[in-house]
Amino acid sequence: MKTILQKTVSILLLLSAILTGFILPVMQADASFEIPGTCQVQTDAGGSGTVKTLDYSYDDNTYFSLRDIAMLLKDTEQSFSLEITGSAVSLNPGSAYTPVGVENVPWEGSGAMDIALRRNEFKVNGEKVFYYTLITQLPSGDYDCFMMAADLAMILDMGVTVSSAGSLQIHTQKPFDLSPDALEEAGYFYGVNSVLVGDATTGEIYYQYQSDTPYPIASTSKLMTCLLTMEAISAGQLTPDSQVTISHAVQSLAVSSDGVVPLKAGEQISVQELLVGALLPSSNECALCLAESVAGSEDVFVQRMNAKAQELGLSQTIFYNSNGLPSFTEDFIPAKRQNSMSAKDMFRLASYLLNVYPQITDITSLEEATLESLDFKVRNTNPLLHNLPETTGLKTGTTNRAGACLVTSLTADDGTMEHDLVVIVLGAEDSIERGRVSGMLARYALNTFASGTEGTESGTDVQTTKNLPTHAEAAVDRVIRTARKHQLSE
Repeated sequence: MKTILQKTVSILLLLSAILTGFILPVMQADASFEIPGTCQVQTDAGGSGTVKTLDYSYDDNTYFSLRDIAMLLKDTEQSFSLEITGSAVSLNPGSAYTPVGVENVPWEGSGAMDIALRRNEFKVNGEKVFYYTLITQLPSGDYDCFMMAADLAMILDMGVTVSSAGSLQIHTQKPFDLSPDALEEAGYFYGVNSVLVGDATTGEIYYQYQSDTPYPIASTSKLMTCLLTMEAISAGQLTPDSQVTISHAVQSLAVSSDGVVPLKAGEQISVQELLVGALLPSSNECALCLAESVAGSEDVFVQRMNAKAQELGLSQTIFYNSNGLPSFTEDFIPAKRQNSMSAKDMFRLASYLLNVYPQITDITSLEEATLESLDFKVRNTNPLLHNLPETTGLKTGTTNRAGACLVTSLTADDGTMEHDLVVIVLGAEDSIERGRVSGMLARYALNTFASGTEGTESGTDVQTTKNLPTHAEAAVDRVIRTARKHQLSE
């Protein structure tokens, strides 16, 4: 049995304060826009100073000045340079910071500031990453960028704790780490429906929270749609190059408010392009077109989806359509139904898909692609592809009822073979929090795998069922992928 990660007071403070942004600024107010405040920050190298903060929309949703922190870390191993414009940030770890004269001084004014939280252009060592930030122009004319302490800690891979209310401690010698069990005790997961972290290759579950309860899953439903499509290809019913004719039902969905890809009735498109469209930009019409191509109609396809769920032992799962949109009945008072699944069932589905059809990550690891028959460029909706190089997929999903969902897959190598790690977050309040929760848990998954420790928090029982590929072709593919990676690293 692998050891349980230790819980500490500093981690609890970190999780209830830093990771959720709950640092108490000196100024407190009922925020309607962005409330300026300050926080005292100290580094383990002896530096200390005042760091300006902005509470976004409400108290304790705190973003920290990058210029102020850069100045405090200027002569440490975690130093970084900054270039900030009105809409873009360039951060270079390991480079010396050049002061502009506005660092570590309190705000000149007070009161709410109307600054939009955006996914501003953000580059780390020249590579684009996806984080939400606030950029404002200071009275000096210089620009400053404010971001969550947790996001900066993940970028620099450093430890952060809360020594007391309104005080932050930066540990430049310690890597970023967290305990999901402590997060749960601090109430952090009250903002999501459920989460699960595990190794899809071995079946081990590192951490789970409310993982047995079914919740709406929105467009992550498309993982089952793509699984059945790949089974049809494996059975010889279709090939990736098979051309299918677009139906009027598909066109109707494409031109609706839920449409993504401009599919027109009577035209043809390949199965491979439909898979790319369903998985990257989360095209609802591409999913419907796949369903009709595999089963003749969506109704028959949905029956197969539910049958496959039973075959895989997904006991807390039900599908009403192929794409995850709300499904209405034709009753006098129509019922609004949504595909639902527990996080544990989603882990089983993702594990099966990754183990039997690992080629799915050839699609889901793409940041963008072009549907050649339409000359239409599509982009992946998964933000972690930009923030973590180990990310290989898998699928986002959002509806009002489901919230923001993300199923993330990552590769990890134990020296013998590659493993697929999976992080599932269902029901985050928005895409910002979905990305942050998933990013933190993804790093936890990688750290847990690398260190050989097993998080069995909150009564989690480690699964011992092996999920190694049951298809010979998939098993060979996994061995080849691992061997190729080892050759490239030599």
